[in-house]
Amino acid sequence: MSATDVYRAPALSTEGALVERHWRDLAARRRLYTIGGLVFLLLALSGSLWFANETNAGKFFDRLPYVADFFVELKPRDWFDPVRALFDLPSPYDDGSLKFDYPEGRVYLTQGIYIPEYFYRMIETLNIALFSTLVGSTFGFLLCFLAASNITASRWLRFTTRRFLEIVRAFPEIVIAGFFLAIFSLGPIPAILAVSIHTVGALGKMFFEVVENADMKPDEGLRAVGANWVERVWFGIVPQVLPNFMSYFLLRFEINVRASTILGAVGAGGIGESLRLSISRGHEAKTIAIVFLLFCTIVAVDQFSAWLRQRLVGRQAFAYGRGE
Repeated sequence: MSATDVYRAPALSTEGALVERHWRDLAARRRLYTIGGLVFLLLALSGSLWFANETNAGKFFDRLPYVADFFVELKPRDWFDPVRALFDLPSPYDDGSLKFDYPEGRVYLTQGIYIPEYFYRMIETLNIALFSTLVGSTFGFLLCFLAASNITASRWLRFTTRRFLEIVRAFPEIVIAGFFLAIFSLGPIPAILAVSIHTVGALGKMFFEVVENADMKPDEGLRAVGANWVERVWFGIVPQVLPNFMSYFLLRFEINVRASTILGAVGAGGIGESLRLSISRGHEAKTIAIVFLLFCTIVAVDQFSAWLRQRLVGRQAFAYGRGE
């Protein structure tokens, strides 16, 4: 093949050269931003590690190689002992201490039928999460329409509602729970109040953003036939946004299960309190049993949420290639 047979790309026109030059400039700028972002991330990570080491009296990096020791120390005497702890069965290693007193935690329904302690605590945690999610979603549902700019004309009403939602979600659940623990003492009531208040702010924000993305043609039709504000919202907006509302409700329920567990660790009842005590006392079998129960519960809640959402929205919405 001669040199004249080699394919040569046609020369670009003036406009084409301008487009190519512009594309090269954008690509170079993107590479610069990417490198700059990675350098900033590396510096921020290094600074965070340095700060953690300094605030930990210089022991952070020294203790880092031993981070796996905690998991090694969790090994029980035999691997059936966590099962005994989970179902409150007698342990052959029972020496009269709290470490192996599994049957002592049984919650008897009748003289011969009982609920294992950790299952009862997990039910208590689920009750806290579910009740808090119902309360929070109810108030979030009512407030979201007042915060949506395409539904509420009053700027001051929207401003006030949005600031209220920001305030109630600004503080973590554990901070709110600490406040209510000082008032109501230990128990599930502070956890319910804390999770409910935070859920109002979180769901209220997500709900009103969904409302603002709704199609306003049904609202225009209802307005044209003389419908009032409540009728326009109930018949024109709610049917559109309800599937998304339910998705956010289920997502928030999963989050609240975890939040209720954390609050239990600070004295607000539920499985979290049992987990904190078992870890602090070095009860290996109890800790493994509780962690396993928590994992199974989160997976079960996630699967139930997916099943319920399919039932509400319709399986066709999850079918592959539904847009074809």
